[in-house]
Amino acid sequence: MKEVVITAPRQYEMRDVPAPKPGSDEVLIQMKAAGVCGSDFHLFLGENPNAVYPRIPGHENAGLVVEVGQNVTSVKAGDHVVVDLVVSCGHCPQWLKGRRNICQTVKARGAAIDGGWREYFTVPENEVFLLPPDMPFRDAALIEPFAIGGHCTARAQVTKEDLVLVLGSGTIGTVILQTCKQLGCKVICADINDSSLERAQRYGADFVINTKKEDLLNRVQEITERAGVDVVFDSACYPGSLTTVLQQGIPANGARIVPMGFCTEAEAITQAMINVRELSIIGSRMSSGQFEPTIVKFQHKEFELKGMVSHYIPFDHIDQVFEHMQHPVKDMKKMVILFGDQT
Repeated sequence: MKEVVITAPRQYEMRDVPAPKPGSDEVLIQMKAAGVCGSDFHLFLGENPNAVYPRIPGHENAGLVVEVGQNVTSVKAGDHVVVDLVVSCGHCPQWLKGRRNICQTVKARGAAIDGGWREYFTVPENEVFLLPPDMPFRDAALIEPFAIGGHCTARAQVTKEDLVLVLGSGTIGTVILQTCKQLGCKVICADINDSSLERAQRYGADFVINTKKEDLLNRVQEITERAGVDVVFDSACYPGSLTTVLQQGIPANGARIVPMGFCTEAEAITQAMINVRELSIIGSRMSSGQFEPTIVKFQHKEFELKGMVSHYIPFDHIDQVFEHMQHPVKDMKKMVILFGDQT
């Protein structure tokens, strides 16, 4: 089989290696589709301070079960599945409380351990989730990002009464937008890219702000009649973005703020900025317990997937993925890698 390995920042190899065999509690997956996430960009470009090389990227993985270990009972050869990105211990206090995404030894597939940019790989039985057989693999590769949307909006306890600001209208920003609209609330989307904001409007954004042309604080004040917003999701995640959304006049008193990134640069935040308004800063990492409900929503076509992906790239042409990472084309949204026959 073939696998892609990032050997160092901005360096990768396509390797020919023996296909693996599943252990007694494992499933052998033949990959069919893999989403390309911003974290894959950071890994390749050398922008992840925690990256360890060499590494096979890829955590948005959908494929076909081709063989199972002798103890596996929940799936069989021929089943269509998605693979969880969370690899957890199964026994620590966080895991036992249902928070396997922050278990004491948690690893993210495609970052801390090897991911799915290869033709075959094995995973434990409990890390795969069944798909309807008629769901296209190219769509199933988007289930993991939408699971993140389900997780972070649950963490923020979003309700239909909330007015939500989403800073950044890339993949995760539009996933959060769609998830919030499913809950029935109003959403403001802010970005510097007009085509991203146009897409957000198609997905139901009630208001859009181009922060390259308009002042975010002033526009939020206008839209909310100086009241501020109830929930903020920072899915732009640039140095200083959290300080930006904490400005007086953007969050209402008592608002919830969810930073979605892992930017390591210090922010200009004080205790007074949080406590005077009794704000809640809520962390959110990956997802827990969201794959199965997200699959059901996909099955019922509750999300708009058209326009989420701008580039479908065959695995045999993986060089295009890395070229786009280094030199993104105009209005590029998201890439999905397709493996072999998609029937």
